[in-house]
Amino acid sequence: MPVYIACMAKDTNTSFEHELKRLEKRVDALVRVCDRLQDENRSLKQRQDTLTAERANLLQKNEQVRARVEAMIGRLKAMEQGS
Repeated sequence: MPVYIACMAKDTNTSFEHELKRLEKRVDALVRVCDRLQDENRSLKQRQDTLTAERANLLQKNEQVRARVEAMIGRLKAMEQGS
């Protein structure tokens, strides 16, 4: 193999290895981003579940309070009419 061709092959090989390492670093970075996003997504889903449960609880309490207030108003009206 002539020296010129050997140098070209070596340069091409070096360039290919350099590009391969660069791509490997990018893939590793993407894997880290995906892992972080999966963790964040899991955390957000747990938070959403917690908030949904809290909201349901507050709605139930609100309904109970509304019923009690309506009952009190009914008793007050009955007291007014009885006087």
